[in-house]
Parts: sequence; structure tokens; C-alpha cells
Amino acid sequence: MYTEILRIIEGGLSKDTKKVFNYANLLAKKVEKDGDSKMAKMILKVIESRAVTTVTMDELLTTPVDQESRLSIVDVTIPSKEEIPVILPKLVDEKIADFINVVKHQSQLIQKGVETSNSLLLYGNPGCGKTTVAKYISEQIGLPLVIARFDAIVSSLLGNTAKNIRKIFDFADHKPCILFLDEFDAIAKARDDQYELGELKRVINSLLQNIDSFSKQNILIAATNHPELLDKAIWRRFNTVIEIGLPQEEEIVTLIKTFTSDFSTEFNTDDKRLDRLSKQFAGKSPSDIKTIINNAKAQTVINDRDTLHYEDVLIELFEFNHRGNLTIEKLVEYLYENGVPQNTIAERMNVSIRQIRNYLNKQS
Repeated sequence: MYTEILRIIEGGLSKDTKKVFNYANLLAKKVEKDGDSKMAKMILKVIESRAVTTVTMDELLTTPVDQESRLSIVDVTIPSKEEIPVILPKLVDEKIADFINVVKHQSQLIQKGVETSNSLLLYGNPGCGKTTVAKYISEQIGLPLVIARFDAIVSSLLGNTAKNIRKIFDFADHKPCILFLDEFDAIAKARDDQYELGELKRVINSLLQNIDSFSKQNILIAATNHPELLDKAIWRRFNTVIEIGLPQEEEIVTLIKTFTSDFSTEFNTDDKRLDRLSKQFAGKSPSDIKTIINNAKAQTVINDRDTLHYEDVLIELFEFNHRGNLTIEKLVEYLYENGVPQNTIAERMNVSIRQIRNYLNKQS
């Protein structure tokens, strides 16, 4: 027991959190074996509540850099108390909650001999919320998010990309944090441009070796827009794989309400209009929905209007869908088909109602 206490002190003085964590777990096991289960639980509780304050700001700010560009190859995000809205299908939401619970109860699982691996692979279309999910997990667990952007670490110098990968894992491996490998497919995509096959093989091997040697007590999350490009061996390194797909009608309605919550609207309590909007937004990512609604809000402010109207959102949605092929006739027809009265269309288009009727008659 005294050996474990000594090693914990050594780890604390040298800021080796992995050493502290491992020997604290051993200490908890010995204490429980000696019959003091209460103290063992207290030790485990302290380990599980390891907070961001155990990492000094100097450690987080001294980030690794690319040898060629001298630019930082990671970004560090400190969890705040601000709630991050994550709107996902129920099944996906439950899977993410399960992953968070496994991480939070890791010490108890180890104590009972249950092998765990805190690795998560997120995949799906761009803008569907993979990065938001990673930030949400960081907030829920209370650990900083170390974001490695793979498009930034790919170096033109032979062998430098593998070195950059090693630097990132070394940086994250000795401090309580979540390592987030964003745009994880950038390595695979490099096959067709600047990489020779031999160099690509070295880079992927380096990636696999670093994932394998990454401490099981630490948390690894990766995200990709192109799962089909990932090496099969990489998939096997992640014990949890979750697809973040496009939102369905129920999630779209929630997204609309969330993105307009800071504005006065006349459609958020109108089920019929919300249903129409959710159908019109079908196939859009949360990022696209947010962009369209923000554009509508901007026009509301610029035009000195107090309320965000249903037609304001439809106009921005139509323009988003028809970039480069926008005509007033098609816009008038679109608004009318979606339940906007002719007089409202005329007012919004700044034309006479007679012109609106002429446009509609031409289309009929």
C-alpha cells in the first residue's frame, strides 16, 4: 500500500496524471481487499471526478507544432458551463449517453475486471453535428478537448506527417483530456494526391501504433465525413461507432425552435407551419438549417422588423436551394404553394398584388 502512495506522490510531482491514475486504482483495489470498501469507493470517486483543474494552463497552451510550417497542429477547447444543445434521434442520443456513462464509471468497471476502451468513431455527412457531439461529451465529462485537424498535420516533408501524429498523441497522453481526431479521413484522401504508397503506409501504421499505445484511461474520439476511405484496421480500433445522420422531421422542428428561440416569431406555435417547414428542410444538415435561419434573422434586423415571419424563412430556404438559378416567378410560386397569402407575398416582394397574380397565372 505504501508503494502505491509513494508512486502517486511521484506522479503528482512530475505531473504524470497517467501514473497517478493507475496507482490510485491499485490503491483502491488493495484498500477494498483489506476490508475498507468505503475508502476504496472514495478513492475511485476522486479519480472519476478528475477535473480540468488538474491540468495547468501552461500545459494546455504549449501545443505541438508542425516542423515545416511552425503552426500548431492542435486546438484546445476548455469546457465551460454553457450548455451545448445536441439534437439527435433518440437512439443516437442514447448511444452517446451510454459512452459517457462508461467513461464516468471507468474505475468501477476496472475494479470489477470489466475491460473498457474509451474510443468513439463518429461518421456522417458534413454539418450533421460530429464536432458538436465531441464538444458536448467534453462538457459532460468536464475534460478539455484537444482537437487534432488531420488536414493541417499532413506535411509535404517526407516522414513529417507520422512525426506530427506522434506529437499529438504524446501531447494528449500525459494529461486528462479528450483527444479528438477531426477530419480523420484526410490521411486516406492523401492517397490520390501528394502521397506515395510507401509514405501513406508509414503514416497509417504510425496512426495505428499510436492509437494502440494510447492510454486506455484516456478518451479518444475520431470523426470522418468519408467512412468508405478509412482503412479496415482503423475501424477495429474503436469499440463504439456511431453514425450521425441527417435530422428527421421531429429533430428538424426542434432545431427550428432552438435556432429561433432568441427571436420573436409567429410560426413556432403554429403546428401546421412548423410541419411545412420541417418538410421543406428535409435533407438539410443542422449546419445548413442554422445558416438559413440566421440569414432570415439577419434580414429581419436589417429591414427593421420586430418579428421573424414564416415567409422570411421560406425565402432564405428557397434562395439557398436555388443559388445561381433564382427567379422572382419561381419564388412567388414557391411561397404561394407553401401557404403564404398573395397580399403577404406582394408586401414582401415590394410589388403589387396584381403582379403577383400575373406571375401565378403564368405558372398555371
